[in-house]
Amino acid sequence: MKHDWKPGTMIYPLPAVMVSCGNNPSEYNIITVSWVGTICTNPPMCYISVRPERYSYPILKKNMEFVINLTTRDLAYATDWCGVNSGKDHHKFEEMNLTPGKASIVNAPIIEESPLCIECRVKEVVALGSHDMFIADVVNVLADDKYLDPETKAFNLQMADILAYSHGKYYGLGDFVGKFGWSVQKKK
Repeated sequence: MKHDWKPGTMIYPLPAVMVSCGNNPSEYNIITVSWVGTICTNPPMCYISVRPERYSYPILKKNMEFVINLTTRDLAYATDWCGVNSGKDHHKFEEMNLTPGKASIVNAPIIEESPLCIECRVKEVVALGSHDMFIADVVNVLADDKYLDPETKAFNLQMADILAYSHGKYYGLGDFVGKFGWSVQKKK
């Protein structure tokens, strides 16, 4: 039997990412976001949704660039800490011993400890209610070579032990179940 609940955001799990922003070290900040996702393949586009009252919001609006840094089990503490503490009161890179690195295209810093950094340039900001959606073009992706398959050079997300967020809790990804299209793949 199913029960009616009030409408809410119950699409889980989601990635737990650290979004880095700012165009110079004096304004660098990290905000933890789970309202994040892919919205288009060609051209590659994604979004983050941020509350206007957040410290990072005016930094994002001013610079119109950010980096989505995927997180791992090893980064779980920093991911949570950066989500519950404000950049108004804390220097998050410094306090979490995270290394701001130079992005290839955008001015926002990458987080060197992240296995994958997605450089984004904002196309549009859409006011939705509690959050504004920053719709962005993906202008570059930086992948840590320790997670690249030596033969194919494909990025191995499973090796990176990516972090997920589900209804207030963080999880590592589970066991491999199948690959895209396996349900219709011809048997040999």
